[in-house]
Amino acid sequence: MTVTVRLFAQLRERAGAREIAVDLPEGATVGDALLSLDGLADGLPLVMAVNREYASAERRLDPGDELALIPPVSGGEAGLVTARVLDGELSLDRVAAQVRDARAGAVVVFQGVTREVDRLEYEAYVEMAEERMSAIAASAVATLGLCAAAVEHRVGDVPLSEPSVIVAVSAPHRGEAFAGASEIIDRVKAEAPIWKKEIEGDEGRWVDGVAP
Repeated sequence: MTVTVRLFAQLRERAGAREIAVDLPEGATVGDALLSLDGLADGLPLVMAVNREYASAERRLDPGDELALIPPVSGGEAGLVTARVLDGELSLDRVAAQVRDARAGAVVVFQGVTREVDRLEYEAYVEMAEERMSAIAASAVATLGLCAAAVEHRVGDVPLSEPSVIVAVSAPHRGEAFAGASEIIDRVKAEAPIWKKEIEGDEGRWVDGVAP
């Protein structure tokens, strides 16, 4: 079977290509794919992702999978990736400041706000939600060529018209910035363990969701 291996930064320079195709036997794992690269990644601590989901060396691969090898990342003074769950008001200016970068020609900020009901009530598995949001943002930075990404989500009560989530990204060009903000918010809503209750007067209803 054939698997596409995507390379970034130091690995891309070593290989002289952004991606390479490797032929592997059926049932091969991420670790087997690394071994087939003849030492390309030697000396670099890596994070691996299969089809944009972080994966261990034991993860089995299927024909047509995309394996991304993500070397250590480095960003501006504000930090490359920030992800937090907060019990209190969110600040657009604060989140946007976290993605300032001299390399960036575009900054895109998204706010999700309460609409149509008196308030929303959010609950989160905070530690896991922050870890998942950080992984989502890091994946977008690596795969889309962003300079930096930040995401903050509020828990507790969020009144009408106030933001419950803010995503900010910076990138050299606007196309990558818009794509990064869209990918991060879509995946946070689908994957982070955060629950929402709609409150109208004295009545409340947990919003239906799907398994992450």
